[in-house]
Amino acid sequence: MIIYKKLEEIELIKESALMVSKTLGELKKYILPGTLPIDLDKIAETFIRDHGGEPGFLGMYGFPNSLCISINEEVVHGIPGNKPLQSGDIISIDCGVLMNEYYGDHAYTFTVGEVKEDIKKLLEVTKESLYKGIKKLKVGNRIGDVSAEIQQFTESHGYGVVRELVGHGLGKSLHEEPDIPNFGTENTGPKIQNGLVVAIEPMINLGGKEVEQGSDGWTVITKDRKPSAHFEHNIAVIDGKPKILSSFDFIEKD
Repeated sequence: MIIYKKLEEIELIKESALMVSKTLGELKKYILPGTLPIDLDKIAETFIRDHGGEPGFLGMYGFPNSLCISINEEVVHGIPGNKPLQSGDIISIDCGVLMNEYYGDHAYTFTVGEVKEDIKKLLEVTKESLYKGIKKLKVGNRIGDVSAEIQQFTESHGYGVVRELVGHGLGKSLHEEPDIPNFGTENTGPKIQNGLVVAIEPMINLGGKEVEQGSDGWTVITKDRKPSAHFEHNIAVIDGKPKILSSFDFIEKD
């Protein structure tokens, strides 16, 4: 069952989403060659708690950390480790915050030092596909319109669209209905209505779409070991149109 939100609830979700945004902006300062992912996790937990929130992922389904940190061929759900970041890496950071009983949850893929041109292009296209999908999240459309837009755009560049992992509804639970796949058919799925709040999160591979589970039981890795990108926003449907609740501005400001 989809739980549609009142405007007051959407404002509370926005507070949580923006706390995630600010946390990712804070982490940007430390994403440098030599930094340990586990240190980024500690910085994020401290920042979130210092600003009145709780880490949304810590302990969720038994996950051991505050951040999912996925590097290069890791798609999502990576456990922060002790291997230093290297120039040329890409690092997806997915962060959740619980404030005022509501969750915020979004992600950004950062570059470490100088990365190859084909990987830069992957990141650009994946992020653009997120915004293209968001534009389809409007009254009169269905969820399949969002999914199809992301799939068609990313596959037109020759990339693989992960099937096993999807976006989702968001509210007092981190994962609510409906699922938001990054692949699908236009004019299928639930009708989009005012009050819908979702996390849209393209997970796009430089190579094929196939993924597998890592030995730690959490990390999802591309089967061909080619890099993967992940961008995620939280969006509400208000007055028939999508309103982005999270922000990349804290990351991308000069």
